[in-house]
Amino acid sequence: MLGRSTLLNYNDFGPDMLHTICARLATAFLSTLLFTSPALSAPRAENAWLTQAEAQQRAARVSHVDYAIAIDLTDQHRFSATSTLSFALKDTAEALTIDLDQATISALTVNGKAVTPKYNGWFITLAARDLAAGRNTVAVSYTRAYNTNGEGLHRMLDPADGKVYLFSQLAPANAHQVFALFDQPDLKASYALTVVAPAAWQVVSAARESSIADLGANRRWTFPATKKLSAYAFSLHAGPYKVWEDNSGAYPLRLFARQSVAAHVPAADWFRHTQHGFAFFDRYFGIVYQFGKYDQLLVPDHVYGAMENIGAVTFAERSYLHKAAMTTAQRESMARVIMHEMAHQWFGDLVTMTWWNGLWLSESFASFMASLAMAETPEFKHAWLSFFIDDKQRGYALDAGPGSHPVDAAIASSANAYDNLDAITYIKGGSALKQLHHLLGDEVFRTGVHNYLARHQFDNAQLDDFIAELGKAAGRDLGPWTRQWLYEAGLNTIAADYTCRKGKITAFTLRQGLVRPSQSTLREQRVQVATFVMKNAVATLTKNVAVNYQGVATGVPALVGSACPDLVYPNYQDWGFAKVQFDQRSVATARRHMGAVRDPLLRAMLWQGLWDGVRDGRSRLGAFMKTAMENAPREKDAAVLRDLLKKLEEGAAYAQAPASLPQAAWNAMQANNDTDFKHRWLRLYQNTVSDKAGLARLAAILAGDVIIQGVPLNQDLRWSLIATLNRHDYPGSVALIAAELARDNSDSGRLAALRATVQRPDPAIKAEWLAKIGDKKTSEPFARIRIAMANLYPPGQEKLAEASFEDRLRQLPELDKTANPAYMRAYGATMIPATCTAASVARLQAAIASMPALSPATGRALRIRSEEDQRCVAILR
Repeated sequence: MLGRSTLLNYNDFGPDMLHTICARLATAFLSTLLFTSPALSAPRAENAWLTQAEAQQRAARVSHVDYAIAIDLTDQHRFSATSTLSFALKDTAEALTIDLDQATISALTVNGKAVTPKYNGWFITLAARDLAAGRNTVAVSYTRAYNTNGEGLHRMLDPADGKVYLFSQLAPANAHQVFALFDQPDLKASYALTVVAPAAWQVVSAARESSIADLGANRRWTFPATKKLSAYAFSLHAGPYKVWEDNSGAYPLRLFARQSVAAHVPAADWFRHTQHGFAFFDRYFGIVYQFGKYDQLLVPDHVYGAMENIGAVTFAERSYLHKAAMTTAQRESMARVIMHEMAHQWFGDLVTMTWWNGLWLSESFASFMASLAMAETPEFKHAWLSFFIDDKQRGYALDAGPGSHPVDAAIASSANAYDNLDAITYIKGGSALKQLHHLLGDEVFRTGVHNYLARHQFDNAQLDDFIAELGKAAGRDLGPWTRQWLYEAGLNTIAADYTCRKGKITAFTLRQGLVRPSQSTLREQRVQVATFVMKNAVATLTKNVAVNYQGVATGVPALVGSACPDLVYPNYQDWGFAKVQFDQRSVATARRHMGAVRDPLLRAMLWQGLWDGVRDGRSRLGAFMKTAMENAPREKDAAVLRDLLKKLEEGAAYAQAPASLPQAAWNAMQANNDTDFKHRWLRLYQNTVSDKAGLARLAAILAGDVIIQGVPLNQDLRWSLIATLNRHDYPGSVALIAAELARDNSDSGRLAALRATVQRPDPAIKAEWLAKIGDKKTSEPFARIRIAMANLYPPGQEKLAEASFEDRLRQLPELDKTANPAYMRAYGATMIPATCTAASVARLQAAIASMPALSPATGRALRIRSEEDQRCVAILR
């Protein structure tokens, strides 16, 4: 295609060249006509997925869509529905497809005419002769089974009280598992809904119900037409949910949970965080919340952590509902996810990506905005510390390895919509936006965001639209920044290169490099470079300079003449997204004087740098473990301690835990008076102890013979202790599972019992659950399969893992072809075998070479597993 800046002067070419140019232009013109002509578009592929090209072709013909949906939920096994689609059609040159998954169709009417459905189990094909140019109405009546895999309309029977609960998960492209519709994000529509459900049930959707009619044993709920929204953001939830209400703020709020878990729901906390979020986002975006009411539901068996359904957000019980008093970290996690999903109501729901390649922007923006909102909450003043510890390190690890990919990557079809929904999507993307926020300044960034939302509200947009508004607000071309950050993969390094003379800095340069030589992009960033000197046993800040750097080397003249530092950190306060490489003097200072660093965020970043040295092969594991064990008992910040103890646990998993580590953990727990700290130390003790005396101590805690002051023996801890004892086959531990299940027969109790069971070092149990995991027709709900995957081979059971190594690798290609993406994401993260031996490394490398047809996500998971296995072998050398 010829752009305006590429004008040709035909006088510069001879006759033969002109003939060639004209012929090529004619061919290109005819190809364009053939591709865009509706009459000549290729038939849709016969499968469950929609390609981007197919979506574009349909969106070019269909517009102004409205749905009227009537659904009956009174049957135990199947729901019945009629979806009525009203839409404008540009032409009748060819057939049109409507998405509907695995349903039994009883009637199909097109523009008032009953027709025989042409249906393949995935979509209905409407013949061109039955359609009209202009307005069309199509009604589809059907029945479909409920799901138990967390997708579509999921049904759960609560074992605690026999009550049934339904909730929908329509993202990324699962709406056609519930409704007949155009299941693509750029065909926004209004949804008018009526639902018949048992009289004891609550029914929740995007809009608040306008009426509820008594039908005896049932009730009919009527919901008015919504504003225009994308299919994946619509929702339907139903069941005898417990309801809490709060009408004290700008918007009516409700919270829903199962009756059997209602006693454990801290409703006041949910409402407090939600009210704070609305106050912040209404002010920050300059556009008030557009969807009237706001419901939040805690649901079982959620495939993901939460889902931003418009006006009816769902949250996974397993992540945000606790039987014990929540720790500080758990409270913060709950608040952060509330903010994340609320941010989506503007960025993602109000303005939506055109196709799934833009999903990263919605998720990245919500991640960034959640931390920005949290930072304004006095309760969570260290929000950016948590962002660094809990999120950013995952982004660094993935971006530095073979799983790296561009933040904005092509998505061929809806089957691949979540292929890239990982730490790069959420965390590198969020960090890039945080970096852009610092680069442009808060007011400029906020102005650009407001203008983008105002211009595209209730519509779809693309990355270029977002970047254009930010560029206009900033008065600069953000094209180069966009290419560097969003279209190029890989992680950069940043290092301070300086010289000193007579106690003063004489030269200072920031040097940028590449973590992987195969990647070539050097980026523009704005960071703070901080220097410290040791003074009175305290690392004292001497200079902090904000620097825009790019290319291989950037001088920092503002530091010349300042005191020669004992410690330099070239990404102070974590503005940038780059792997810091320490100079030798700074490494020595960090090792010797970590306790002298008063800033918790800086301590966390220094600990990460030391840990990176172990993982990158520059430092010995034993030296890190010794330094960490010496410093951890003196750590006063809960978030930093949590991260440090996690690193100690990971270090112990690489090799047999140092004999002194469990006892050191026990001693630190006993010496500490803070409940959160005690829980952290006890967890480290549980996860590293393996000797008979240590396990006997855990059994005594469970029996109530040993009492830990400040750590109540609640149900969550009881199940955790039982799992540890079973993992090590402690005498009598198997009987503990049945006894505890009699005490706690809840859904979470059953999952905890499964977690403890599969961890047992019993080959028969491993074989039983391997068969279920590999069975494409298993009747086990996905929630149980996922628990089994994650716990089947805990650290210390490498011989058992080795026994199934070949079988797990052998079944990988077939599973990848037949299982759904959510299943394969879980399998890829937990079940690809690796046992930290040279033989394991060789087998994984051979598998990579022999399995070129794996899906992008599964192939990436295999490469990541292989590199981590190589890293483990290298660390243990």
